[in-house]
Amino acid sequence: QVQLVESGGGLVQAGDSLRLSCAASGRTFSSNVMGWFRQAPGKEREFVAAIRWSGIGTSYSDSVKGRFTISRDNAKNTVSLQMNSLKPEDTAVYYCAARAAWGISQTRDEYDYWGQGTQVTVSS
Repeated sequence: QVQLVESGGGLVQAGDSLRLSCAASGRTFSSNVMGWFRQAPGKEREFVAAIRWSGIGTSYSDSVKGRFTISRDNAKNTVSLQMNSLKPEDTAVYYCAARAAWGISQTRDEYDYWGQGTQVTVSS
């Protein structure tokens, strides 16, 4: 099992920045890919970004490309999401997820472990 705990959410204004962190524990060696997803009220959970623990390869959704940056710290078993130029439409609960398979995926069902989520609210 892999346990994931997100932190760093909050209320910010449009144009501000926020950094989310995800601390992984347990059998972290069983996961190869870490991802961030988000879910806004009344909407499906959608892919945001993903990265391999090896650092080789990242992926971003078109809606955040150029504004968000995903990174990992293997020594601390943490994955971060730096979010810049935030927009009201970025408001959602953000979830950290881990995938055992090697390939980076944007598909929610292909991730094996999930955190509880952290709320990000961007006011206009």
